[in-house]
Amino acid sequence: MLSGVPETALWTLYHRAIAARNGVLDDPKAIELVERIDHPFQERFGDGELAAWQGLRVRAFDNEIRRFITAHPDATVIALGEGLETQFWRVDNGRVRWVTVDLPESVALRRQLLPQTERQRLIAASALDTAAWIDTEPGLITAQGLLMYLDRDAVHGLLKGLPPAALLFDLVSKRLAAHSARPRKSGYQAPAWTFGADQRELDALPVEGLRRVPIPHGRGAVAGVLVPLLNRVLNPIGVYSARTIAASSSSTATPATTSTVASSANAARAVRDATRATRRDA
Repeated sequence: MLSGVPETALWTLYHRAIAARNGVLDDPKAIELVERIDHPFQERFGDGELAAWQGLRVRAFDNEIRRFITAHPDATVIALGEGLETQFWRVDNGRVRWVTVDLPESVALRRQLLPQTERQRLIAASALDTAAWIDTEPGLITAQGLLMYLDRDAVHGLLKGLPPAALLFDLVSKRLAAHSARPRKSGYQAPAWTFGADQRELDALPVEGLRRVPIPHGRGAVAGVLVPLLNRVLNPIGVYSARTIAASSSSTATPATTSTVASSANAARAVRDATRATRRDA
């Protein structure tokens, strides 16, 4: 039985595994982990009613990452707050370098459960502590399931302090964030989301070139029609690509190979000092 591990990481792992078993997502490592970990997954999380949605959202991330590393095969990807995500093995091209930034207990768990290659690096730090990983000079920074657990000041501070890179992240709607705070009558009570975004908030984000990433279609009525339709109409959780402000102001052609690390590090330290008390569940 795992202890000291945020159940949000186990919830997402469990639903990815169900999505993989149902053919929505190609993620054999998620299935393997669920089978290995001593945790009452079904008892705690139910039968996986949201697995199709989770699998398609993850596939949206995968598709964008594959597109990026096709254009930049030797790039470094920084995955913020990765938890037990197994994305590296789904998108690996044999050349990409992958850096996981997460809290110490989550990094320790990844070391215990997941194999590491010479192209992978683990950094035990808060995602907000950009000074801890800025020296990696990322080409792409991902924040999957992260920003909605921060407050608005922390989100804006983090985005402003990022080094030159492409961005890929998700956000929940304001309505869904407010709904998440309501107690459930039974079953798993996930931590409430503290940051949601409507169009005005999206327009205010300190990034450049913001673009909504389409949710792919799966097979069958639920994954093939219902989930993509509801996400397009209601947009409860959107996946977005963008560029950091530092990347957009850079004179270089690609977003990850500038020499502005020193100035970005200064910005990162300011973010870290301003948000040191803010931490999230991985």
